[in-house]
Amino acid sequence: MTTGTTTTSPWFVRPPGTDHPARMFCFPFSGAGASAFSAWPADLDGIEICPVQFPGRENRLGHPHYGTYEHLADALVEPLTPWLDRPYAFFAHCAGAVPAYETVLRLAARGLPTPEVLFVSGQPAPHDAARDRMLSMSEPELRAEVRSFVRSRGVEPRPDMLDLGVMVLLRDTAAASAYRRTEPATVDCPVVVLHWREDTDVDLEDLYGWRSYADSVEFRVLNGGHYDFMDAPGELRELITGWR
Repeated sequence: MTTGTTTTSPWFVRPPGTDHPARMFCFPFSGAGASAFSAWPADLDGIEICPVQFPGRENRLGHPHYGTYEHLADALVEPLTPWLDRPYAFFAHCAGAVPAYETVLRLAARGLPTPEVLFVSGQPAPHDAARDRMLSMSEPELRAEVRSFVRSRGVEPRPDMLDLGVMVLLRDTAAASAYRRTEPATVDCPVVVLHWREDTDVDLEDLYGWRSYADSVEFRVLNGGHYDFMDAPGELRELITGWR
């Protein structure tokens, strides 16, 4: 395996460095990009935070959309490989947990190092992914969803911002709708499943399907709502740095 270099990759908003003993690769939710982690520090207790930038959004808006979660996971293996030269973890929120999980399977199949732990936040297990309420929404309903989300972040969305957000969300939800995994395939790393106590989208019971995806599956309940992970609250920081 090739060790990390400073080669620029579009998959990372900044090239991972070589000064940290560990890394955490962060996967955003549907309709979002790496900026979902912009409020996170670049370093958490010696762990370098490496947000993953999916194609078809933000600074990769001109890149073709990934199409399916399977294609996304396939495409991620090569850009990740140089950076698997030290202990690392995956953190994935909401629908981002599905391509993160599929990526772990592909890394293992190629004999590459797999994460020390896979953190999944606010997302039912892959075989239950079709429960996502957004998958049954019309375009006007998705537009209202984007508007509400942007306002919740303290920004009044412009029409062009809404148009762009809806375009990305429509493509991402199409990928989510096309995803099918009927039988769990286990990963060879522990899975830590996070539930947000004030999450109105996902109940704790909705997450129990993850029990079939690893030999070690732990459930943790954190204070906050569905999108509060974006602010990297102290309770979350303490939890996700505990694997080191």
